[in-house]
Order: sequence, then structure tokens, then C-alpha cells
Amino acid sequence: MTVSTADIVTAELRYFEPPADGSRPYQYTDYDPKLGVPQANFSKVPHAVPVENIRGKEDTVSLDTTGFQYFARAAKHTAFTNDADVEKEYYSESIELVKELTGASRVVPFDHTIRRRRPEELEDTPQKRQPVPQVHIDQTAESAVARVHRHLPAADVPALLSKRFQIINLWRPIGNPAYDWPLALCDWRSVDQATDLVPTTLKYPDRDGEVMSVKFNPNHKWKYVRGVRPDEFVLIKCYDSKDDGKTATFTPHTAFADPSTPKDAPLRESIELRLLVFYD
Repeated sequence: MTVSTADIVTAELRYFEPPADGSRPYQYTDYDPKLGVPQANFSKVPHAVPVENIRGKEDTVSLDTTGFQYFARAAKHTAFTNDADVEKEYYSESIELVKELTGASRVVPFDHTIRRRRPEELEDTPQKRQPVPQVHIDQTAESAVARVHRHLPAADVPALLSKRFQIINLWRPIGNPAYDWPLALCDWRSVDQATDLVPTTLKYPDRDGEVMSVKFNPNHKWKYVRGVRPDEFVLIKCYDSKDDGKTATFTPHTAFADPSTPKDAPLRESIELRLLVFYD
């Protein structure tokens, strides 16, 4: 496999385009055509943008400046074939890892998604998730607070919400380096929060959640690390209650077709673990 050494690639990223009728945007997570409505009421418009490969320059980004940070640490659990084993083994080791790297006092994983790209697979269910080629942020301020209420004992919530907390995704390739459909991450400092972000209803089978859609802005600065290995991972900040104007509070991100991907690269497989992260 021949790997490109280009520092910057031009890639097509799909951005949010608001509903034409001005209605609130929504998207179903597990869609059934029998519902009689579209899976989403907004469009996804491709834009050609430069994406910088920061392999060898990983120290130019961090959780609190850009909103994401790369690390090298192999996982003890490597199979990722059984959800119960993932929850028993990978969750526990990830709790300790994130505490060590962030200085957090309490870390609570609340779900995970395993993605295995299969170009011929049309079904998109929790057991067959594909990489997501859409610029988005996993949480809004409202949905982040709702997550604390949903996943923590009610008696603990007031004290936890009175201090700093975050939602962080731990993203790691499975089995092979992620040359195929890697993850692009947008520098928080390049986002205009007043004009770029649109709260969007995420319709689960049993409830409504909320994510942040992202409109195109030519000022966005996109980064990735080419060929992230299974013994490497990236922490992606989805929310931070420390909103002082200087600390990154979120990270727009998306899977993308990297034009430098070797033709014989294995199809991407990855796991993202979502964690509530609390500080004293």
C-alpha cells in the first residue's frame, strides 16, 4: 500500500442547508419509510475544502484550543464484536484513560457506536452503522444537560451541573489504520457560533434529542491525521460548560472521502465512545 505524503488534500465535505420552508430542522436516527415523512427535512450540500494532514504535528491541536486532541495508547480490548464485552472491558479502561488525560474526577460512558464501512450495505441500523459524511456537532448545550439528567442519579445532578462538565467522544480505528473515509475535525477557533450553527432535532424511536448542524463557512480550518492506527485515538469535545470565549466548547466533524486514500486500503472500521466528563 502506497501512502501519500501530501500535507493538504482538497476534499468534498457535506454541510447543512436549512429547510426551504423555514421550519425547524429534524432527522430520524432509525428511519422507517412507513412514517410517511422524509428522514430529514434539510439538505446536505457538498463543498470542496482544504483538509490539512497534521501527522507529525499533532501537538498543534488540543482539547481546549481546537476542541480535539490525538494520543497514542493501545486498548486492551481489541475485538469490538460483542456489545456486552465492549461495555464491560473497553468502557472501564477508557474511564481511567480519560481521567488520566483530562484530570477529570468522574467519567461516565453513556453509549458507543461501532462503524464498519460497507459500500454495498444500504441498511443503517444500530448494528450496521456506517461512517457519517455530514458536518455536525453531536450535542447542543440543551442536549448536553439533558444527557446528565438522563444518565446520572437525580440526587447527583445539581452538584454535577454546578461545576464544569464536558461531553467527549473517544474515537479509535479497529483492526487497521483508518486511511479509508477518515475523520476530519474543524478547529473551534475558525467557527462563527452566531452564524454557522443550527440546533437540529434528532428523532429517536422513543424520544427527541438535539444535535448541532453546521452551515458552510469558507473560514473553517479542517484537520485530520492520515492513517490513524488502532493504537492511536482522538478525543473530540462535543460540549464544554466552560464557556469563557477562549476555551473550545465543541468540534464540528465529519467522515470524508480522502482523495489520497490508497486504492487497496482496508475499509474503515472504528468505535466512538461517548463520555460525560466531570470536574471538581
